[in-house]
Amino acid sequence: MTPLHLLSGGAAKGLVSALQARFLGKTGLAIEGSFNAVGMMRDQLLAGAPCDAVILTDALITQLTESGHVKPGSAWPLGIVKTGIAVKDGVATPLLESATQLRQALLAASTVYFPDPVKATAGIHFMNVLKQLGIEAELGDRLRPYPNGAAAMQALSQAGEPGAIGCTQVTEIIFAPGVQLVAALPKEFELATVYTAAVCSRATQPQAAATLIELLTSEEAASLRSAGGFEPTAH
Repeated sequence: MTPLHLLSGGAAKGLVSALQARFLGKTGLAIEGSFNAVGMMRDQLLAGAPCDAVILTDALITQLTESGHVKPGSAWPLGIVKTGIAVKDGVATPLLESATQLRQALLAASTVYFPDPVKATAGIHFMNVLKQLGIEAELGDRLRPYPNGAAAMQALSQAGEPGAIGCTQVTEIIFAPGVQLVAALPKEFELATVYTAAVCSRATQPQAAATLIELLTSEEAASLRSAGGFEPTAH
C-alpha cells in the first residue's frame, strides 16, 4: 500500500515518530516523512514532491494556503516551539538567563553548531542573535552550520573538542541523543514559532492526511507534544 507522504520541518520529527505506530493502527498506512529546514521543505513542496500532509511554520502554511498549495480549512497548530541552547550530555551547563550570560557562553565555546542560516527558522534567528550581540565576526571560524537542527545536534553530540555548544529548536534538542537542553534563549532573544499541520492540495490520500493531523493535535497526544517541546496555543 502507498505510504502517506509528509513534508515537515525538523521540529516535528520526534512527535511524528512517537505517533507512527498509532497512525499505522488507525489507517494501515506507514508514514514516509521528509524532515528538514522549513524553507527546504517548502521548496520541495513547490517543486512538486509527493505530499499528502505538510508541517511547517504557521506563517508558511498561511502563504501556501493563499497560493493554493494547501487545502483551505485543513490547517491546525501543533503548538509553539522555542529555540534553545544545547551542550553534550554530561557537560556542565552555562547560565543563560540574560544577554550577557548568553554572550559569555557563546564566546567561551570552542565550536558552535546550528542549523542552516538561510532556510532554517532557528538558524536564521540564531545568526540575528549573534549580530545583535556583536559577536558574529568574533565567532567566525568557530561556527558550524548544518542543513537542519537534527544534523547540527548529531554533530554536536559527536564533537571531539571540549566546550562545544549548539543552538536549535528545543524539540530537536529534546529528541537528539547525546545532547541536553540547557535553556531556551533569554527572553529578549526569544523565538517562539507556531508549527502548523495541513493537508496538501494535491494529496492523493487527503483523508489519511486529515487523520494524521487529527492524531497529532488530539487531546490524547497532548502529553507527547508537551514532552517533545511543543507548548500549547489556541487554534
